[in-house]
Amino acid sequence: MEDKKSYDSIVDCVGHTPMVRLNHVTTDIAGEVFAKLEFLNPMGSCKDRIARYMIEKAEKTGKIKKGDLIIENSSGNTAMGLAMIAIQKGYRLKVVVRDRISKEKLDQLKALGVEIHMVDSSLPPESPYSYNNITPLMAKETPNCYFPDQHNNRDNNEAHYLGTGPEIWEQMQGKIDYFVAGIGTGGTIGGTAHFLKEKDPHIQVVAIDPVGSIFYDYFRNGKKVKPGPYLLEGLGDEFLIQCADFSVIDDMFQVSDKEAFLAARELTLREGILAGGSSGAALWGIRQLAKKIKRPARIVTIFPDGASRYLSTIYNDEWLKNQGMM
Repeated sequence: MEDKKSYDSIVDCVGHTPMVRLNHVTTDIAGEVFAKLEFLNPMGSCKDRIARYMIEKAEKTGKIKKGDLIIENSSGNTAMGLAMIAIQKGYRLKVVVRDRISKEKLDQLKALGVEIHMVDSSLPPESPYSYNNITPLMAKETPNCYFPDQHNNRDNNEAHYLGTGPEIWEQMQGKIDYFVAGIGTGGTIGGTAHFLKEKDPHIQVVAIDPVGSIFYDYFRNGKKVKPGPYLLEGLGDEFLIQCADFSVIDDMFQVSDKEAFLAARELTLREGILAGGSSGAALWGIRQLAKKIKRPARIVTIFPDGASRYLSTIYNDEWLKNQGMM
């Protein structure tokens, strides 16, 4: 029997996720579409990569020591990645989440022993108690605390430049025409796109932003518009954040909650891939891109997290009906 590789800890299982071709939801698209299944990371999302990288870099630079408190604001996925790192490396963890976070994410964070501070998502962005503002204030007032600041710390981008980008390039053997991904903190698309464009400047990068986020209007016309409400978790923002690198983005599409959620459900039913709403947003974006290009192309995307975190929302018919999406 062939020996199986073993790992020193679950932390070492982060990365090297599979790339799969989509066969059934892309029959009307010329060319080929491939998706990197980031929900197969140990804690179920692409954010495991930045949780590991940012904390290990902070350790090397002396910004954190064993027993310290890590504090971060997160839509849930980074929080779970940080929980894994904190448990393995002997840190405490406190996370700031919006009150629209899915029940499944909240339950998993509680199971991991994470201290949770929930923020009213209806607060205006300028409020000192808003999601983006309260976390740095809490960190400043807390002794023996490290704030990774995934929204503004370019170590986020660097994690994907050094990991996700090279993996995609190798898995696709350098044959890529388009890279399509959602934009949230901006680290995943920014770092990955930076690497891919260094390898081949002809690769076109398309970002997907939710209706209600401010990125789309800023990318299109340089205007900072007033943010609106939306339900899609993990994408978009109400502030211009420093990890959002527009210099590597060639085009951007704006997706509604309904379009993203229904595409995610279709992905599950037709491909057997249990993916979250941001994956549905990426699939919807690929279809919009396919309408614009005139030749067969090789398109690569990332599926950031899985459906198990949204069973009470996206995959719940009653919830969708209540939101007017069925």
